[in-house]
Amino acid sequence: MIKTPFSILFFIVFLFPFSGISGQKGNSPIQLLLISGKNNHEWQKTSPAFRQILEENGFFKVDITEKPDTLNASALKNYQVIASNWNAFPESSRQWGEVAEKAIVDFVNRGGGFVLFHSASAAHYDWPEYQQMVGATWGKNTHHGQIAPFEVKIQNTKHPVTRGMSNFVITDELWVEMDQQPGNEVLCSAFAPSSNKGRDQDEPVLICRKQGKGRCFYLVLGHDVAVMQNVGWKTLMLRGTEWAAKGRVTIPIPLELKTK
Repeated sequence: MIKTPFSILFFIVFLFPFSGISGQKGNSPIQLLLISGKNNHEWQKTSPAFRQILEENGFFKVDITEKPDTLNASALKNYQVIASNWNAFPESSRQWGEVAEKAIVDFVNRGGGFVLFHSASAAHYDWPEYQQMVGATWGKNTHHGQIAPFEVKIQNTKHPVTRGMSNFVITDELWVEMDQQPGNEVLCSAFAPSSNKGRDQDEPVLICRKQGKGRCFYLVLGHDVAVMQNVGWKTLMLRGTEWAAKGRVTIPIPLELKTK
C-alpha cells in the first residue's frame, strides 16, 4: 500500500475544494479592453478597481487604453469584449474620430461584446450607433437624489446573467428618467421614491441588448469604488461581461446571492 505524505494530503483536502471558484476551468481568460482616461467621475480610481474585480479570479485579462481616439480594427482584433468608463460630460459631441468609431461598431456587429457602467453612457450624443449600443443614457430630464441604500430587484429571472440570482441591497446613486432606446431588455430595476427625487416607480439599473451579432451590457450603478465593492455589483458585472463576450454565463453566483 502506497502512503500519501501528510503535506500532500493536506493540500488535497484543504485547498482542492476551492480551486473551482476561480479561473474558467482550464480555459483562457476573456480578453477585454477598457476605455478610460476621461470621465466626470473618479476614473483614476474606478478604472483600476474595475480591472482588479474582473481579473482577481482569473476570468478576464484586462488592458486599459486612455487614448480611444487611437483605436482601429487592428488594435481590437485580439479582444472579445470592449468596456467603457469614459465620458467627456458635459461635452456631448463625439470625440473618438471616424476610424475608432467604425472599428468599435464593426467589432460589436461582428459578434464582440460592449460593456459600460454608470456615467460612461453620458457621451457621444451625436453618435447614433453608440446611443443604440448603450440603450439608455443621461437625458435632459434625467436626475438623481442623494446616494442612499435601495434594493436592486431582478426583473428578468430567465436571462443568463440574472438566472438564479436574488435581489440585493446596494448604497448608490439611482438615476431617474433616463432616455431609453427601443428594444432594451431590462434585467434589474430599483424603486426611486419621491422622498429622494424619484417618481415613486421602478427605474432600470441593468440593461442589455443585441447589436448585430454582438451583445451590449450596461450596468447603470457604480458611482465610485465603494459601490463597486458590493457583492451584487461585482456579480452582475462579472456575469454580464462574460455574457457580452461569449453569449453565455459560467461565472458562479455567490451563495449569499443565490435564490432559495
